Amino acid sequence: MLQANADIDNGEGLTERQQAVLDAALRLLVEEGDNLTMTAVARRASCSKETLYKWFGDRDGLLTATVQWQASKVRVSQVDGRGMDVASLTASLERFASDWLKVISSDTSIALNRVAVSHAGSGKDNLGAVVLENGRFALARRLKPVLEAGRLAGLLDFSDAETAFRTFFGLVGRDVQIRLLLGDRLELTEATIGGDAVRATQQFLALFGAKTRPQGL
Repeated sequence: MLQANADIDNGEGLTERQQAVLDAALRLLVEEGDNLTMTAVARRASCSKETLYKWFGDRDGLLTATVQWQASKVRVSQVDGRGMDVASLTASLERFASDWLKVISSDTSIALNRVAVSHAGSGKDNLGAVVLENGRFALARRLKPVLEAGRLAGLLDFSDAETAFRTFFGLVGRDVQIRLLLGDRLELTEATIGGDAVRATQQFLALFGAKTRPQGL
């Protein structure tokens, strides 16, 4: 069985065949939503159920891996606080913002989140918790080191990394995700997403960018 979180969270540790299986599961979620089964995934991916159970354990394991695979498409640059400057921090934040907007606006993410919301509190399964833990919470774990590195380099000023992350997350996402989940057909082109990523990053830096004290104070 695949190692949870550590490998899939960054898209690492997966063979091309395993990636293809997870992409097949995502396509089925778009088409069938609630009706995703190991049998259906095996048929769509042209593999055996035994292979799926070997790789992912069970349906919940497959769903977890699928969410992790989708979230891994939001890239976070490796950073070193000692060598970070405003340009590298800005580029890292803009890349994260752009990737996240592309992921949440994809048909697969919209379908996955709709299923997760419909299951929340229903007792059907723990898909809602899986999406939170391996989606939003995993992204926080990956971006917070960038924010901490920015603080270490004297570029950012905040007292709590979680608060800083939530602020950036809100500036990037605004009302986009909820509108998409409710069926609003937003025109999110490459240019629009790029512009939104730049805007959110600049707003975040305006709020949390370290202010230089005038000499003598």
